Amino acid sequence: MNPAHSPASPRRSGPGLPFPVLVALALLAAPRVVLHDLGVIREGTLVNALFVFVPPLVWIAVVLWRRVPNPFGTLLTVGVLYGVFLMLGHQILWTTAWEGDPPTLGGNLSELPPVAHALITRGFAALSSVVTGTLVGAVCGLLAWAADRVLHRAERTAAP
Repeated sequence: MNPAHSPASPRRSGPGLPFPVLVALALLAAPRVVLHDLGVIREGTLVNALFVFVPPLVWIAVVLWRRVPNPFGTLLTVGVLYGVFLMLGHQILWTTAWEGDPPTLGGNLSELPPVAHALITRGFAALSSVVTGTLVGAVCGLLAWAADRVLHRAERTAAP
């Protein structure tokens, strides 16, 4: 038997959780997007802070509880999925969020046709959403990885 694939040695590739669980974790953060874009919650409030920080804390708790082999990779994947949901939410609620007056380009680009303004601003917003989600996942993954190292250090040093 190949020791790299024995049950005693943890697998270090893959997300460590079933894909539907990864999607469910990412969806925990989606309500904030909708509530914010609809103007139901405002930045700087306690309710907003709960919607911002609780889902990533749940992500970290789940990967630590389930002791996934690669907390960073798992939460990076969740972050990418969250970024996609963030992008979809912002794009679907674009007109509502901007109250019918979406951003336009300025300077030399202000003379472009309206469709160009929409494509460019929405394109950058979409990219920004995916990058934001990915960065949130990466930060959470690093925190979970560090916590995993600290919490399970004694077990690793005691193992034969």
